[in-house]
Amino acid sequence: MSTPPIAIIGAGLAGAATAWQLARRGRDVVLLERGTPANDFGSSHGSARILRYTYPDPFYTGLMVRARRGWDDLEDLVGERLITPTGSLDYGANRDPAALADVLAGFDVPHELLSAGEATARWSGLTFDGPVLWHADAGVIDAESAVKAMVGLAVAAGAELRQDWTAARVLRQGDDHLVESEAGDIVRASHVVVAAGGWLPALLGTLGLPRETLDAFPALEVRQEQALHFPYRDPEAAWPTFINKRADIQVYGLPGGRDADFRGQKVAEYNGGRVIGSALEHDRIIDPVRRDRLVAYVEKALPGLVPEPYAETTCLFTNAPADEFIIDRAGGVTILSPCSGHGAKFAPLLGDLTARLVTGEDAGVARFRPLAALAGA
Repeated sequence: MSTPPIAIIGAGLAGAATAWQLARRGRDVVLLERGTPANDFGSSHGSARILRYTYPDPFYTGLMVRARRGWDDLEDLVGERLITPTGSLDYGANRDPAALADVLAGFDVPHELLSAGEATARWSGLTFDGPVLWHADAGVIDAESAVKAMVGLAVAAGAELRQDWTAARVLRQGDDHLVESEAGDIVRASHVVVAAGGWLPALLGTLGLPRETLDAFPALEVRQEQALHFPYRDPEAAWPTFINKRADIQVYGLPGGRDADFRGQKVAEYNGGRVIGSALEHDRIIDPVRRDRLVAYVEKALPGLVPEPYAETTCLFTNAPADEFIIDRAGGVTILSPCSGHGAKFAPLLGDLTARLVTGEDAGVARFRPLAALAGA
């Protein structure tokens, strides 16, 4: 009797990357998606996510150096550009550009630490009141195209994609697991990877995990975030991505790509959205108070943009404590939650790390394994 496939719940960036990495290793994989890959009810839709190397913690910068090699590999395999180079700016009293520059220097990532005047001379569409860090290797990830590319590679390597298949629960049956859909369909799996993003809090208690595992699982916070697109005053100006952390507000922005018809900057407040229980409560309604707060910021801080949004969207942040990722397993179930609002840029590497954990190639990254002590790993 043949070994059942590895079932992956969720076909966003994390699930697609894991399916690709497992399938390229010759593993049988079935990818289960409640809608379609990179649909707009999750965290991986659209064409604009920031790729950057700047972290105050050198661990994540080192991880990004490794992840970029995975992106290069993916682009080579599909023959498609998934990352548009833009460079990135970090500034603001709570961002500490000098400390970030020291971290980049430790990994030989090219960068410049500029005065406010020097930065203003180069990027007149933004305002600065202190040091500014520039690193040219940053860019914008086309998230939707990346998901489709990785799913395509996984399917080409033998994986099966089942769309409109909503996982409802996981049952243990002998050495295997049964994944049951809301419609009553069953998939028998040798191992289950849960990459459900904002759906995870609602799904966690249905995975057949022991009570002690559920009790030890880190508390997750799901936020319904919103981003507005503002038109460029000068359509020919080259805009970078940016992160501005001040005492009163934390904002990020990036060229909007297809999401903004290539004519505007996507701007959002980091963790500025309302807290919801799970993706089940994602209503995609823009909060007018938060909209006005962001418009006021753009009017004062981004003079190169017309402070009148012409498009708007919502998405989900699934935050774990300390903004960490979770890649851990309990028996035959692996939970992959590389979110906390900054997971997209690591997708190919996180798929590789998850595949290694699932197949037993290694024990996984210790700081991503909050359940490891229970398992004795």
